[in-house]
Amino acid sequence: MILADKIIQLRKKNGWSQEELAEKMNVSRQAVSKWESAQAVPDLQKILALSELFCVTTDYLLRDEIETEQITADEPSDKKTVTLSMAHEYIALRKKAALMIASATFLCIVSIIPLLILGALADLTNIGISEDTAGIVGLCLLFLINAVAISMYIVCGYRSSHYSFLNDAEFDTEYGVVGMVKEKEKAFKKLYMRLNLIGVILCVLCPLPLILSALANNDLISAAMTCLLILIAALGVFCFIYVGVRWASLRRLQHDPEYIENDNKKRAPSLFDTVRTVYWLIVTASYFAWSFIGGAWHISWILWIIAGILFAAINAIFNYFENKDA
Repeated sequence: MILADKIIQLRKKNGWSQEELAEKMNVSRQAVSKWESAQAVPDLQKILALSELFCVTTDYLLRDEIETEQITADEPSDKKTVTLSMAHEYIALRKKAALMIASATFLCIVSIIPLLILGALADLTNIGISEDTAGIVGLCLLFLINAVAISMYIVCGYRSSHYSFLNDAEFDTEYGVVGMVKEKEKAFKKLYMRLNLIGVILCVLCPLPLILSALANNDLISAAMTCLLILIAALGVFCFIYVGVRWASLRRLQHDPEYIENDNKKRAPSLFDTVRTVYWLIVTASYFAWSFIGGAWHISWILWIIAGILFAAINAIFNYFENKDA
């Protein structure tokens, strides 16, 4: 039995049409038709892919005298296999998720801006906004914006939940998947580097508005410059997250165990995660106590600037000890 007949027999045994086999092999239907009519012979890579797809040996496919199927000796595996269509779907999902996650993070960062602006406006007697009204409205907006952001995080997690197995290194990829992903990564790399560079520049330059506000000696201008600082930093973070989520999806699909292991370590809860959560809870509680009890809306916003500087110092200390232990 020649190779063409064996391909027809194995395809029909699996209940596939020529179109379905072509899709699984990442070739055209015409290519499969030529194989089965003996007008063309698959190259070595395609032979190996056919052997893996049909679970038969390459000897069975290539040697005409062997007419009895020789099943490969590989043990059954519980690993999930990522097909080409699944890979395309996952990349598209993560592209949308990247925009949504970056936007949600942006909203979380800027959610404090309405509170700062209203607090500054309350100091202007001709505006007619009391400090209590400014505080209540600002807090309502803060919680509303964060509620929207959290909803966006939840939606992203739900949409990608059926691809959660990609968080582990134990999965297989269909023939053609890794090559396709590498091409997409190569095309995306320029945007990845450009937005990372923009993010770094924005984060480095974000303190400038606060420094310039010292020249004005005006509380309203100082509050506005602080809001501008937060906005610039939020845009920088947006750039990092948008390209970071997309880059991570491409690296995972390439079945890079070292990358997946390192990424999962970053995602794993650590002592710093706990300290960070407690730290910002204390800062938030202190801000509200100072603002409500002390009635210091006009100056209490400075607590966020101090807290940010201290957090950077704490972060540096933790990084030092983590690198020392590594």
